Amino acid sequence: MGSDDRAHRTASGIPAAAVYRGDDSGVDYARDLGDPGVFPFTRGVYGTMYRGRAWTMRQYAGFATAAESNARYRYLLEQGQTGLSVAFDLPTQMGYDSDAPIAAGEVGKVGVAIDSLADMRTLFDGIPLDEVSVSMTINAPASILLLLYQLVGEEQGVDPAKLRGTIQNDVLKEYIARGTYIFPPAPSLRVVTDTFAYCAEHLPNFNTISISGYHIGEAGATAVQEVAFTLADAIAYVEAAVAAGLDVDRFAPRLSFFFVARSTLLEEVAKFRAARRMWARIMRDRFGATDPKSQMLRFHTQTAGVQLTAQQAEVNLVRVTVQALAATLGGTQSLHANAFDEALALPSEKAARLALRTQQVIAHETDVRLTADPLGGSWFVEALTDEIERRAGEYLDRIADLGGAVAAIERGFQKTEIEQSAYELSLAVERGEQVVVGVNRFTVAEDVEPELQRVDDAVAHGQVAQLERIRARRDADAVDAALADVAKAAAGDDNLLPVMREALRRMATVGEVCDVLRGVFGEYRPAEAF
Repeated sequence: MGSDDRAHRTASGIPAAAVYRGDDSGVDYARDLGDPGVFPFTRGVYGTMYRGRAWTMRQYAGFATAAESNARYRYLLEQGQTGLSVAFDLPTQMGYDSDAPIAAGEVGKVGVAIDSLADMRTLFDGIPLDEVSVSMTINAPASILLLLYQLVGEEQGVDPAKLRGTIQNDVLKEYIARGTYIFPPAPSLRVVTDTFAYCAEHLPNFNTISISGYHIGEAGATAVQEVAFTLADAIAYVEAAVAAGLDVDRFAPRLSFFFVARSTLLEEVAKFRAARRMWARIMRDRFGATDPKSQMLRFHTQTAGVQLTAQQAEVNLVRVTVQALAATLGGTQSLHANAFDEALALPSEKAARLALRTQQVIAHETDVRLTADPLGGSWFVEALTDEIERRAGEYLDRIADLGGAVAAIERGFQKTEIEQSAYELSLAVERGEQVVVGVNRFTVAEDVEPELQRVDDAVAHGQVAQLERIRARRDADAVDAALADVAKAAAGDDNLLPVMREALRRMATVGEVCDVLRGVFGEYRPAEAF
C-alpha cells in the first residue's frame, strides 16, 4: 500500500470517502440503530451510560514487592482512582515461584511478585475488599490468584459474594499474541471452565474472564483482526463451558472483554460498537442466550502501550488523551490510561498521577458524559461500524472453516495474520508513509530523559528469603497431602478450584500448585505456523 493509498484508508485498510452522506448506504441510521441498553447494544450496554456515573478509572499498577505495590494502590485511591488493577511479574504469570532458576532477573520487574497467600495479604493490606473492585491481569494461573484473593477477602471478614472484580483468565490469546501460557490448550480450557463453574457458585459478582483483544492489538493486529480473533476466542470459551454442562445464561453474564484504544479515534469507536453488536447476535442466535446480560459485551480498555514512544516521551500525554477519548466515546465500562514514561520504564508516581488526571479531566471537564453514544448516527462512524463488522465476520467464517479458534491457533493462523499486519505497519513507518511524531518526523536532536521508576535487584533476594521462611514454618505434611489432592483432581473430572484453594490455604505456593498441574497436563510447545 503506497503513501497515497494509506492516507485515504483507515489503519485496518478500509477505504474512506472524502465525505459521507446519509443516502450513500441506503440505511436510515436514526431508524435502524435502536437505543443504548437494548439489543444488539451497538450504542452501549446501558441506557444512560455515563450520565449518572462515569466509567471505572482502573489504573494498572504493580511492581517489586507486595508492600511497594500496596503503597502505590493506596496512593492512587487517595488520588481518586475508583478501581484497582494488578500487574503481576513474569514469574507469577508463568506459574513460577521467585526462587525458580527461570525467574532469575525477572522478579518484580514488570509487575508485583506473588508467591503465596502471605504476599496476597500484604498486597491488599488496609484495602477493604468489599468496597473496591479489583482486576487482575493474570491468565494461565488466573484461578490460583483468584483463590488467593478470595482467601484474603475471607480473612478480612468479607462474604465472597461481595467480592467484585475481574480476572483476565484468557489463555487462548496467549497462544496467539503474548506467550505466557503454561499448559496445552485443552487442559487450559478445562481450568477456565472449572473457574466459570466455581465462581457461579462461590463468587457470583466476580467476572470470570476478560477476553482480551488488547494483547492481540498490541502484537500488531488491525482493529478488524482484534475484533475477529477476540470473538473467536470467546466463542471457544462458551462452547467449552456448554460442553462441560454449564447453562449459558448462568455463566455468560460474568464474561467480560478487554480491548486496546489506539490513536485512530474514529475507527476505534466504530470497533467497539461493531464488537458489541456482533457479540449480542452470537450469544442470542448461536448459543440461545436469553438473559440480556448474557448478550452484553462489557469491556475494559487500556490505551495503546505499543504506540508510546521513548523519543519525546512527553508527547505520549497527547496520544494517551486521544486514545482515552476513543475508549470513552466508544462506551467502555472501565479504563486504564498509560503513563507517558512507560516506553522507558515502569510508571513513576508523578506519571501515574498524570495518567489518572487525564481520565478525570475527560470525565469532569468535557461533555462526553452528557449523552449515551455521542457519535451514534455519524455517517462515517456508522459506515465504519458496518464495515468492521462485515470484515470481522469474514475472519470468523475462515476460523470456523479451520475448525474453530483452538484448531486455528494450533495451525498458527491468527499469529501469521497478525505478524503480516505488524510487518506492513513497520514498513510504512520506515518509509515515512505512516507518520510517528518524534520518531520519523518532527524529531529533535536531544531529549532529556524523565526521572524513571527502577526496581532494585534486592527485591528478588527478599522474595526468596520470605519463601524460605514460609516453607520452614508451614505444615509440610498437610501441604503435600493437599497437593496430592490437586494432582488427583487434575487427573480426573472434579473441579480443580476447591482442592487448589485448600492447598493455597495451607500455604502451598503458586509455583508448587502449577508444578503439580504441569506434571498432569504437560507444558505447551508451539508448532510452526502453516
